[in-house]
Amino acid sequence: MKFKSINFTCKNCGAPLRFNPIEENLKCEFCQSVELIESSLKDIKEYDLNKALKELKLNHEKKINKEVKCSKCSATFTMNPYSFSSNCPYCGTPAIIDFVKEITPQSLLPFHLSQKEAKEAFKKWVGSLWFAPSKLTEFLTDDEKLKGYYLPHWTYDAKTVSTYQGQRGDIYYVTVERTTIVNGKEIRQRVQEPRIRWTPVSGRVYNEFDDITIGASKTISYAILDNLAPWDTGKLVPFNEKYLAGFISEEYTIGLDNGFELAKVKMNRVIRQTIRQDIGGDQQQITSLKTDYNETSYKNVLFPVWTAQFKWKNKTYNYAINAQTGKVSGERPYSWLKITLVIGIVLIGIAGAIYIDENPQVIEKASKILHLLSVNFS
Repeated sequence: MKFKSINFTCKNCGAPLRFNPIEENLKCEFCQSVELIESSLKDIKEYDLNKALKELKLNHEKKINKEVKCSKCSATFTMNPYSFSSNCPYCGTPAIIDFVKEITPQSLLPFHLSQKEAKEAFKKWVGSLWFAPSKLTEFLTDDEKLKGYYLPHWTYDAKTVSTYQGQRGDIYYVTVERTTIVNGKEIRQRVQEPRIRWTPVSGRVYNEFDDITIGASKTISYAILDNLAPWDTGKLVPFNEKYLAGFISEEYTIGLDNGFELAKVKMNRVIRQTIRQDIGGDQQQITSLKTDYNETSYKNVLFPVWTAQFKWKNKTYNYAINAQTGKVSGERPYSWLKITLVIGIVLIGIAGAIYIDENPQVIEKASKILHLLSVNFS
């Protein structure tokens, strides 16, 4: 399928405009002119989940090959099947096309961190890693190694009613006699020993969930993307193509139904915690649980992410940075050289401690050396 791209150009010099996270508007990289993004009073809406799922079943979605014609240089290039904004590979002009998916994002979180700020957050995170290769600390010296993505997410709301059965455990103590050895002699002692009294319980708990976020992209692994949370969805703004200028944006590849199943897993953790509080006691067992999901709704939104890839020992490690909060998530490599050195130092320390213990005169000599050093450098 062929698409014609749209882009935003500077009114002064005609160069492409890109969204600037620091100034939160469009900016020309050549003459530094700024074009404001008009604020919108449009409400951020929730959409009926069950209604959407029924409509999707009636329409089979298929993968579409996207041939895009750049509006600036007229070159034709192929865009990722799930992308709807990118940069022309020939002239670098931001290119935005129409959506293909039936569910389209109606809101997004704009980039808040610039590439420079994201790099600083990444370097700080790398500095906290033990045994990371030195080359990782030198990573990101080139701006091209960070890519900005608007990645699709689902948010889900639900009111749940959970019926459960289980056991309540209450600790009590009994006095028992035990034989112990004191000064080489056996003596009998009376001690308190804990026991648990289990009582069958059943009940019902209610929970209300708001904006459970689920990553809907396969560009980054689900584990990495999910670890970027939390996202402040209270700062969502109505969708506007101007926020996408200069960034890669994708439509969802994890469907609405599969996303809700992942959301249920997150909800279930909270539900089980609520049940344990409802059971009370010192320990709890949940033997059966049934949850009904009511008033379910969703949003399809775009969240800003900076990404990077680091190659080490023939393996690629992926990283993502939450461009709203600066939180970093990713796979970490280990420098076995550093680990070996630390192990060697520890073993030398142990051997030295044993040697000193067996040769007290070493301590006396070491004390004299330390005294001389303190005198000379005081």
